[in-house]
Amino acid sequence: MKAFLDTSVLVPVFYGDHVHHAASLDLFTRFPKKDVCCGAHSLLEVYATLTRMPGKYRISSEQGMLFITNIRERLTIVSLSADEYGDMLQKFTSIGIVGGTIYDAFLATCALKAKAETLFTWNTRHYGQFGPDVTRILKTP
Repeated sequence: MKAFLDTSVLVPVFYGDHVHHAASLDLFTRFPKKDVCCGAHSLLEVYATLTRMPGKYRISSEQGMLFITNIRERLTIVSLSADEYGDMLQKFTSIGIVGGTIYDAFLATCALKAKAETLFTWNTRHYGQFGPDVTRILKTP
């Protein structure tokens, strides 16, 4: 797998006036489906984010589902088994990962599982905590 896109890359794809729209959209459309993926949890994060944005940026549940369908059509979705979830939690809680950062740890684990050459994110600070296997493939778009 050439590329893994985290949630911070996927959300701007759907907002033309977002500061990261152009770079995120380029990644979203650059690769064939067999070469680009995201974590299954990102489907939920993207939907939750887009349908709860403030003011004019909030979209309806129907629009949210259209965007999720678009992601599913363009990207390979990577998930973890129950055992992989447990192992991931054990690994990252043992190094002190707490709170919502565990979701980024989940996505990093999905990227490693997919053997992604590059994990694209706008949130390198969180991913930088997850060890050399992750930081080696980490890149902003």
